[in-house]
Amino acid sequence: MQLSDVIGKLDTSTALPKYQQLSRAIERAIEQGALPKGDALPAERDIATDMAVSRITVRKALDGLVENGLLDRRRGAGTFIAGRVEKPFSRLSSFSEDMAGRGWKARSEWIDRSQGIITPEESLSLGLGPGTKVHRFTRIRYADDTPMALETAIVPSFALAGAGPVEGSLYTALEETGCRPVRALQRLRAVKFNTEQAARLGVSEGDAGLFIERRGFLANGTTVELTQSYYRGDAYDFVAELHA
Repeated sequence: MQLSDVIGKLDTSTALPKYQQLSRAIERAIEQGALPKGDALPAERDIATDMAVSRITVRKALDGLVENGLLDRRRGAGTFIAGRVEKPFSRLSSFSEDMAGRGWKARSEWIDRSQGIITPEESLSLGLGPGTKVHRFTRIRYADDTPMALETAIVPSFALAGAGPVEGSLYTALEETGCRPVRALQRLRAVKFNTEQAARLGVSEGDAGLFIERRGFLANGTTVELTQSYYRGDAYDFVAELHA
């Protein structure tokens, strides 16, 4: 396979650097499913010849996609469309957006959708007063047909038009009311799945997982999201870029 057969040739009339053109073209192909997960890309030298660019340009384009979790380099084997999900800590995005960005279809199996009065513990975590009405959502999140996470989200009722609109992405529903978080705090710890969690995620009891708690905030500091998720440790990686 020649990569140009999938992504086309680069535009020589634009001022956009070639490595960015190449990176974006590959990303689009992944999002559209033209480059399925698990498939191998041609060797860098073959991509360079095919796309009429230098190997340095190819390496720079692929480096960015590897960093964002879209590609996976395997020593001695080559570069592949990522079969695991890598979630950059620095990017505030929803599960649905993360999956779409990797060419996977996100879906949910609902366990609970309810509305009630905030509990004292939720009030402390969300920084909202007693009596505040909240929506609670618990669901299994899937990438294609693979269960990836067990997720519970608590959202103040003022941030949503209702529980019904949250069929897919919570952030899409929050965006529709102008209440999508603009920043968030996350904490992560390693866990072992109990019997119920393991059964829902299709793994074995005692398998390793990641517990992620996220609090999302509006620009004025109001908390609009408290999400607690248990991710499969064998299928989900969190990555962070550090600077000196």
